[in-house]
Amino acid sequence: MQVIKPGDTRGTLYIVATPIGNLEDISARAVSVLSGVAVIAAEDTRHSGRLLQHLGINKPLVALHDHNERGRVQNILDQLLAGADVALISDAGTPLISDPGYVLVREARVEGLRVSPIPGPCALIAALSAAGLPTDRFLFVGFLPAKRSGRRTALEELRKETVTLVFYESPHRILDTVADIAETMGEHREIVLGREITKTFETFYSGGATQVLATLTDDPHGSRGEFVVMVRGAEKAESSLMAGALDVDRLLSLLMEELPIKKTAKIASSLTGLGKNELYQRALDLKDS
Repeated sequence: MQVIKPGDTRGTLYIVATPIGNLEDISARAVSVLSGVAVIAAEDTRHSGRLLQHLGINKPLVALHDHNERGRVQNILDQLLAGADVALISDAGTPLISDPGYVLVREARVEGLRVSPIPGPCALIAALSAAGLPTDRFLFVGFLPAKRSGRRTALEELRKETVTLVFYESPHRILDTVADIAETMGEHREIVLGREITKTFETFYSGGATQVLATLTDDPHGSRGEFVVMVRGAEKAESSLMAGALDVDRLLSLLMEELPIKKTAKIASSLTGLGKNELYQRALDLKDS
């Protein structure tokens, strides 16, 4: 156990949240800290340089991103150990939340250095606060895998979670991601998308997964900007196929008497909210048995 003692002359590493869109969201404390540190570690020095110029802050900047973090950590630690205060910022929002900084913060704590958070904007918290979905419990997953097979596998693993699910997604994958949510979790699973939060064209889309996909597809701006994807958790009674195995099996069996398996899985998914893929596989198993 390490305790930072009074009178410690070593520097402090400040984790400073910066605006995710609207520059007025920067806190007075964040401005004060950024103005007072010896150096600022930034994910993109050009991007952060514009923010600092807007704030009238002129401080040395050092790049710290996913590709160089391990190589830059020791230099920053040396400055902290020598008594210099350092601020860590990301391109937008709170550092370490799907952004670089974990290695630096971890090593600073190992050294017994003081690490102090300067709270502020965070896209997932801002989106949840306005989504109208349950927020007493939620699971932040960050970015889903870029490839479709990996993304669908991840969604299948999360499908039975009863807590609200939160993802970040890029504009060029948002349509595919929503389509995969509809396919794996059911076309009526409630989702809310927050696009360009705090910016001029901030938009929220909500409804069943298929409904939201159609709205996005029809919206000429639907594939622009950064997205927070929020998915209502599964109902407890539906969180496990086995919990209602007899009812689901009976439904599938009755439908298969009149319909092909693919159509059976689609209708059963609409009625139960369960994923079509799992229902399709279950129907195959029933047919084989």
